[in-house]
Amino acid sequence: MSVARVAGIDCGTNSIRLLVADIADDGTLTDVTRLMRVVRLGQGVDATGRLAPEAIERTRVALTEYAGIIRDAGATGVRMVATSATRDAQNREDFFSMTREVLGAVIPGAEAEVITGDEEARLSFAGAVGELDAARGPFVVVDLGGGSTEVVLGDENGVHAAYSTDIGCVRLTERCLHDDPPTEAQIAAARKVAGEKIAEALAHVPVERARTWIGVAGTMTTLSALGNDLDTYDPARVHLSTVGFDRLRQVCDGLLAATREERAALGPMHPGRVDVIGGGAIVTSVLADELERRAGITELVVSEHDILDGIARSVTR
Repeated sequence: MSVARVAGIDCGTNSIRLLVADIADDGTLTDVTRLMRVVRLGQGVDATGRLAPEAIERTRVALTEYAGIIRDAGATGVRMVATSATRDAQNREDFFSMTREVLGAVIPGAEAEVITGDEEARLSFAGAVGELDAARGPFVVVDLGGGSTEVVLGDENGVHAAYSTDIGCVRLTERCLHDDPPTEAQIAAARKVAGEKIAEALAHVPVERARTWIGVAGTMTTLSALGNDLDTYDPARVHLSTVGFDRLRQVCDGLLAATREERAALGPMHPGRVDVIGGGAIVTSVLADELERRAGITELVVSEHDILDGIARSVTR
């Protein structure tokens, strides 16, 4: 059996992540390196329509680190996907020319690509459900990012419906949650915005058919770590962990009531999520309410495998 070493890069609104993996002919994926850096590429995009120069520079520094790792690992192919922040930016070419320069120095012709929300959703689903028993399906996979949230319904036969709505932890925080901690009025306004965006997604995705909710990406994995009372963030313990909705709502409400200092002191909290976890908590709690009402689902399952794994699997090599 032959094995190909490939690299996938997911550049979102809040973080940029790298996966170098070996993929066998039978589809088995084995991690070689998995890294995440918070670069906040989407800083201010919702308000200005442009990528901030300092945000592009932070991303360049992280991508340069990743390019060196890809070179040293001997990967033969790479795919870099850029999501919500770059879809919305007027000066997106400043970002793409930077990626051509940095990645092209390692693998000629490599550069970031913008994908549609639909493809983003399908890649997330492919990465999230690979290890789950098909009998637990149909699955609704939710990828809650910084600027967008993808909702996907599918089973062992693939994706049946998918929708990307432009709300995420960074976008909602910047739009509504201005105080520390946010006021009741700000939280109510944020819930209204999130509710409208989630309703838009669920009008396209019939989640009533789902039996299991799988959440991916940093907001939901952090909420699960907190909900399971982990002292520090442990990916092995977080992967495929569950949180009942009563506990999930308790965690979300607690984060919204906490000050920045109190959130930062939580053991599983990544420093780059401290300022935006409140927005993510609101989106998550709105989703929990809707999935319980529409599908009778009462717990969140979180996966460490997500769009990044889907990107790596899709590399042309």
